[in-house]
Amino acid sequence: MSMYLESFFAGVESRRHAWPAGRPDLHWHLLFRDEDVHNALVEPYRLITNRPGLAPVAAPWLHCTVLHAGPVAEYREQQIADIVERVSKECQDIEAFDLTFDRPGVGTVAIECAARPGLPARRLWEITSRVDAEVTGGRYPLIPSVYYPHASLAYGAGDVRADRRALKQDLSDHPGEPVVLRAERLCLVAQSHDRRHITWTPIAEVTLT
Repeated sequence: MSMYLESFFAGVESRRHAWPAGRPDLHWHLLFRDEDVHNALVEPYRLITNRPGLAPVAAPWLHCTVLHAGPVAEYREQQIADIVERVSKECQDIEAFDLTFDRPGVGTVAIECAARPGLPARRLWEITSRVDAEVTGGRYPLIPSVYYPHASLAYGAGDVRADRRALKQDLSDHPGEPVVLRAERLCLVAQSHDRRHITWTPIAEVTLT
């Protein structure tokens, strides 16, 4: 394993099913209140995430990805409407749930907080991926192919590469406890990146009861 954090954005642009800069793709996310995210995950780790080689995630864009689907331009308007309607119907009896986000860890391309329990979030991944495949005829690969809920606080980015060992050392000395966020909004967005930041335009929202 590399001693340096790799670029998340270079990785998604060079993988087999690439996601190039500027192209909006459909994503399903669990989103939380900006104030909760800022107070619990963004502000406490600002000294860690604001460093060369990292692209910190601001509270409005911090998310827990459920599914990365296909390019927005390749969906017909009615297909998106059908996907939203079917996902909404299948989520009618799914209750909101708490996700406990652990202290951040240093991955290969991001600083991220793993969340638990995985089962209720994985159920949403199963529903959204199956509905998308049924509506599109299985046109797009399953991303992620194995699901675990997590939130990234900063991505590896740019020409400078952050030292993973130094980040791990500093995190070991940094105060902080696991935090609980309420998952009650499953959101469909048109998401793109500029090789440093991820942003999106909202399309639809499914409220968990």
